[in-house]
Amino acid sequence: MTPKLVRPAAGTGRSAPADRFDRRLIAPMVLGSVLNPVNSSMIAVALVPIGVAFGAPPARTAWLVSALYLATAVGQPVIGRLVDMYGPRRLYLTGTALVGTAGLMGALAPSLGVLIAARVLLGFGTSAAYPASMQLTRSEAERTGRDSPTGVLTALAVANQTVAVVGPALGGFLIGVGGWRAIFTVNVPLSAACLVLGALWLPGATVSNAGRRSVDLPGMVLFAAMLLSFMFFLMDPRPTHWWLPVLAVAAAAGFALRELRMDRPFIDLRVLGGNVPLLATYLRQLLGYTTAYSFMYGFTQWLEEGRGLHASTAGLVLLPLSVSALTVSGLTGRREAVRGKLLAGGLVQVAACAGLLLLDSGSPVWLLLAAGVVMGVPQGLIGIANQNALYRQSAPERIASAAGLLRTFMYLGALGASAADAGFFAHGADTAGLHDLALFTAAGSVLFVLVTLFDRSLSTVTPLSGKA
Repeated sequence: MTPKLVRPAAGTGRSAPADRFDRRLIAPMVLGSVLNPVNSSMIAVALVPIGVAFGAPPARTAWLVSALYLATAVGQPVIGRLVDMYGPRRLYLTGTALVGTAGLMGALAPSLGVLIAARVLLGFGTSAAYPASMQLTRSEAERTGRDSPTGVLTALAVANQTVAVVGPALGGFLIGVGGWRAIFTVNVPLSAACLVLGALWLPGATVSNAGRRSVDLPGMVLFAAMLLSFMFFLMDPRPTHWWLPVLAVAAAAGFALRELRMDRPFIDLRVLGGNVPLLATYLRQLLGYTTAYSFMYGFTQWLEEGRGLHASTAGLVLLPLSVSALTVSGLTGRREAVRGKLLAGGLVQVAACAGLLLLDSGSPVWLLLAAGVVMGVPQGLIGIANQNALYRQSAPERIASAAGLLRTFMYLGALGASAADAGFFAHGADTAGLHDLALFTAAGSVLFVLVTLFDRSLSTVTPLSGKA
């Protein structure tokens, strides 16, 4: 029998274990992948203080959310494609360096415009680590000959969910200690840690000249134009902006025509068109995270304006959501049960949205805490289930691209949530706006359940076996 080859980890003379996942990769993978959710969630409690500092209403501070997600919605598939082509190490290190730069830029920002620019840079910087991690997971499975990534995938999902749900409380603490600029400053040490761990442990990639294929720059530009024009209209829908949706449709048509004619497109629409299960997973990701982010940003702003809580107190009110999500993830993470998790998550989301209709400016604290507990359950189920489904539904050679696109649909959900918050809270985060937001998210959650019920492919998803 031919012995298995081992590869040395970058920056060391030690060899990776021949028959099991190289656990030295887990620290940089996990830390890098949480940079986006921690920045996504901490901003939730900072929107009101930033608005006060710069005299900006919720409709303008909503761009702090949208800017990051527009950048990541474009950046994830772009960088995911580059990871597939050139390997994860250089993209990971470049991206995490940008995060530190954006942190300094935001901490020193003299205006809301500069702050929004820092969030754009954060979006691009945080787009590298997750597709790099998924590519490393796949390559390790191929290297070891053991298709057993359950533990690693669960670690990534749980880590991302942990920081996403703990983020508001962490943001509230940082604001209480050092003001809202502290939520940007914290990116500097996080970036430094990623750079050190990545340089030490991430393997270098040997890419042949045949692998250095040209990047589909026109396709990327059309994709970005489609997202930007559509989002600009959603954030400020008025008759005089009629040309924005027209531009979005034109860019979408041009994008589709180009990608279908390209031999090596930016996003292979032909593969997506023939992979209905993967499309359904992307749709569920969009719907599930539209509700999750609407709650995170909308409910948090209402706690501060409609309920009158301080930012640090609002963050603490969301702690039960963190405990609920982490408990559910911990109890169910190693059992695949994709269909069951998605159905349970969708149904509880419907119930959580309905529960928001019971809240008003005089609601007792225990009821606010209960709302977070209920919403934490689907956050502990849906992300892991979609990630496991994608791992099995995507082509191995495009796993990083597919993972980047999964994140893109999550960020599209966040963009939809941001637009909804801006629309329903146009004149402030009052109770009437919260109730309208609850009805909007309840409708999306019902659609999520229906998509899951009618997706027969979920019953044939191959269970992940073994331990990583």
